[in-house]
Amino acid sequence: MPSSLQAIFLKANSLQASSLKANSLKANSLKANSLNVMRAGFALNIVLLSLATVASAGPKEDVAAATSTWAAALGEDDPDKVLPLYADDAVFWGTLSPTLRSDRAALRDYFVTAFKVLPGLKVAFGDQLIRVYGATAVNTGYYTFSYVRDGETRSLPARYSFTYVKSGENWLIVDHHSSAMPPPPK
Repeated sequence: MPSSLQAIFLKANSLQASSLKANSLKANSLKANSLNVMRAGFALNIVLLSLATVASAGPKEDVAAATSTWAAALGEDDPDKVLPLYADDAVFWGTLSPTLRSDRAALRDYFVTAFKVLPGLKVAFGDQLIRVYGATAVNTGYYTFSYVRDGETRSLPARYSFTYVKSGENWLIVDHHSSAMPPPPK
């Protein structure tokens, strides 16, 4: 092969090798980019699915959560933890009182007294029947109060009705009726 032809052949092989190397780098780059896009898509799906789980909670679940918050606050033995869960115009027929409580001072007085006479007060909910009507909800069921007296844990089964209204993002109690569970008929 003449030297100029040989030079052209070598140049062509060199260009072909460079082109193959460039194509290989482009292919690797495309693979890396595709992999990054797939990873980002997977991460986005995880985020969206987790948000969908949060967003799937509806008003009934929100009312149940508000009721659980009330139970936890009651277990704190602190009226100032319970009172913010009631609307300013809330009405309360308490388990331990023959008096209707219809203002903040009367509600506070009820809980101050309850925490004194029922030390270590806790509540466990049984079945709850929650109905939602727009920005109003009713939760009816039974619960059992427990407390400690003379070193012994005692219980007081009761039935209840909570009426809630939606206030911003919160469900507030506007009406609460609680009464001791009557004995079964004989």
